[in-house]
Amino acid sequence: MLLLASTSPRRSELLKMAGYEFTAAPSDVSEGYLRGTPPMQIVELLAARKAEAVAKRNPQDTVLGADTVVVFKGRVLGKPKDAEEAKAMLRLLSGNVHQVYTGYCVISGKELIRGHECTSVEFYPLSETEISAYCETEEPMDKAGAYAIQGRGALFIKRIDGDFYNVMGLPIGKINRILTGLKNSSKENS
Repeated sequence: MLLLASTSPRRSELLKMAGYEFTAAPSDVSEGYLRGTPPMQIVELLAARKAEAVAKRNPQDTVLGADTVVVFKGRVLGKPKDAEEAKAMLRLLSGNVHQVYTGYCVISGKELIRGHECTSVEFYPLSETEISAYCETEEPMDKAGAYAIQGRGALFIKRIDGDFYNVMGLPIGKINRILTGLKNSSKENS
């Protein structure tokens, strides 16, 4: 059985879209990290922490953990605490290019595969009216970088370089290749 070590509706949506049957199994682990840690290490560490916690409770299952952060000029932007922080994040991203990093970790038996994907996103310049109206929708509140590419936040995006689904929170093409490889490997070994 596949377990998703996450409560993210977006990650669930992407796995369903790809035809996977799975169960969401929240990890309830700390998402803290040391300041100054490079973004790719942050997301890989947090994805592994989530997957390992769930795998420990379910050693017979395949577990997928993931974590996403938005990075602008070296500054990691997580989920905003409130509307004012969301507005501040959107002002930073306005008219600029930023990176979205998603780390992943798949654990199946003794196999542990972890890595990350990075996508660059360029925003159009945003007016204060656009930022305020968007923050009133509540959409930015549980999203890294305070926007959802699959929602109204799509209206802010001028250009994307990389995996679109990575910006949603899961590079599903890459994850599919990993899960398919594990499935084929276990068939060969049985």
